[in-house]
Amino acid sequence: METLSVAPKRVEFQVDPNSYRHLRLKIDGEVATIEIDIDENGGIKEGYELKMNSYDLGVDIELYDITQRLRFTYPQVKVVVVTSAKEKIFCAGANIKMLAQSSHQWKVNFCKFTNETRLGIEDATNNSSQVYVAALNGVAAGGGYELALACDKILLVDDRSSAVSLPEIPLLGVLPGTGGLTRVVDKRYVRRDLADYFATKPEGIGGKKALSMKLIDALIPKASFANDVAAYASDLASSITKDAPVKGIELSPLKKVIDEDLISYDYVKVSINRGLRYAEIAITLPDGISAPSTIEVAKGQGENFYLLSLIRQLDDAILELRTNEAEVGTWVIRGKGDMGQIVNFDNLILSNRDDWFANEVLHYLKRTLKRFDVTSRSLITLIEGDNLLAGSLFEVALASDRIYHLIDTEDELANANFMLTKMNFGPLPMGNGLTRLESRFYGDTSSLEKVEEAIEESIDGDLALRLGLVTFAPDDIDYEDEVRLCLEERASFNPDALTGMEANYRFVGPETMETKIFSRLSAWQNWIFYRPNASGEEGALRRYGSGLRGNFNKERI
Repeated sequence: METLSVAPKRVEFQVDPNSYRHLRLKIDGEVATIEIDIDENGGIKEGYELKMNSYDLGVDIELYDITQRLRFTYPQVKVVVVTSAKEKIFCAGANIKMLAQSSHQWKVNFCKFTNETRLGIEDATNNSSQVYVAALNGVAAGGGYELALACDKILLVDDRSSAVSLPEIPLLGVLPGTGGLTRVVDKRYVRRDLADYFATKPEGIGGKKALSMKLIDALIPKASFANDVAAYASDLASSITKDAPVKGIELSPLKKVIDEDLISYDYVKVSINRGLRYAEIAITLPDGISAPSTIEVAKGQGENFYLLSLIRQLDDAILELRTNEAEVGTWVIRGKGDMGQIVNFDNLILSNRDDWFANEVLHYLKRTLKRFDVTSRSLITLIEGDNLLAGSLFEVALASDRIYHLIDTEDELANANFMLTKMNFGPLPMGNGLTRLESRFYGDTSSLEKVEEAIEESIDGDLALRLGLVTFAPDDIDYEDEVRLCLEERASFNPDALTGMEANYRFVGPETMETKIFSRLSAWQNWIFYRPNASGEEGALRRYGSGLRGNFNKERI
């Protein structure tokens, strides 16, 4: 079977309900329903059919779009039921032929995006009072059960044949790639030995046994399944207290222009240098845009509210680069505009955190920054004249591997400074539960306290260096050369080694379910995907469906 070295075409992450091929969203007051009805012939790549509600990246792009629209366009929704429109099958998980024929890079990026979407579902439950309920009207296997695990509650039809399973190890020689192993024990508290038995039983577990093992929350008779699920969702919605309007804001497709080496949005411009394999991400705040005086004015601006527009554009730019520009290994981030307005935007959001709109903008920013954290790219931030990267936007710098801060000895470039706000001290945590400042100064409480004393103070290069907030602060004589040497050096290193180094340094301190999914589980899956036992010509993943079993090298490594 041929392995594709690259995606056959540029992947577009901008979709809308009118273009969905695989999912249907229905809104009934406080309850929303996502119906999985995957078009077998609608794969994002050629060479496979999406049978049995199996999914690929295209399906997950639609799911991600739905989760965003539920939070912004339908904030009144309290319960989201995820079910299938097909008989006797909920979801068979990631399409196996797609995985078998895809490049290593494609498989890993697919799993990463899918993980981010699943974590976004849990974030909606925890922070938007939109509780997800998986209504399994048939078999939920592999990634299908992992989708259910991301939901808060799992209901299974009691028809003597439906079951839940994680069959990847016995059938495919790989791991459940989107958090299944972690959530079974860390979220559903399944005992370790029972979890071991479950993950090695390819046919899965159903009925009362699945209920007793805590793999599901309820069994529902087949004859009354639809009515009982509707009643369950209605009762659950009634128990949730939530202040939200009947109607939210529409999310239109982003204005985006793509040229060979340029991706342009209203406030984000990505320029690609293919010689040194880096992309420059320029974030701007045009003159004349300022923070609204009230959150009501901000809501009136809807999707055109600057901070929301900017986050949407950054989110899409990250996905564009990560998926479509695999050889662009370094991202250089710059910001230009009035940083005082960013401080005003931060204060507007934080002073109105009880408002649904402010809350959603804040958590969307948090999720987008987490994409930076887990992106396998070298991140370099440049603090230069007319710098915009203050407060919440300085979090992009704090997510970076290095920060260069220009010291202008001739005073020709105005405002080569930055500023911290309350956004930097709690509201935007990383996956490890720490702020990026806490991660930066892990084990150094005194330095963190000194930094906190400088909140809303204009910080120049000298002070930033003393506080440990930047890596280097060259003067204008050496600045360009130092940055150039950094980029040339980065381009000369083994990108695999850089990915491993950066991932090890970025997450310090406590381990959470999220860091386990993105570090321990993903690292092992990354390795296993590359091994001949899974992906070789005689590997289990490649031989699945052929009638031949995988031919395993029996050495434990």
